[in-house]
Amino acid sequence: MNLPYQPSQIAAISSLLGEKRASGYGRKFQSGDVDEPIVTAPPEVRQIIDRVLVLEKEKMYQKIPRNIKDDILTIIKETIQQ
Repeated sequence: MNLPYQPSQIAAISSLLGEKRASGYGRKFQSGDVDEPIVTAPPEVRQIIDRVLVLEKEKMYQKIPRNIKDDILTIIKETIQQ
């Protein structure tokens, strides 16, 4: 699979979505900290986040949400191919 992104862009996306950045144990959060990764993210990442949030909201009411991983993977692949 050939991605249209440079290694520096991939590193930026990984740092936005990475676990180390998200963990923040012991940090005091301010109200703007919650939205900061979404606001500063590239348009493709924002689109992925928005679509995944809609998907999770739709599946939240299911007793056993099925295939959510497959749906998220499809969203990421569709966004990258655009």
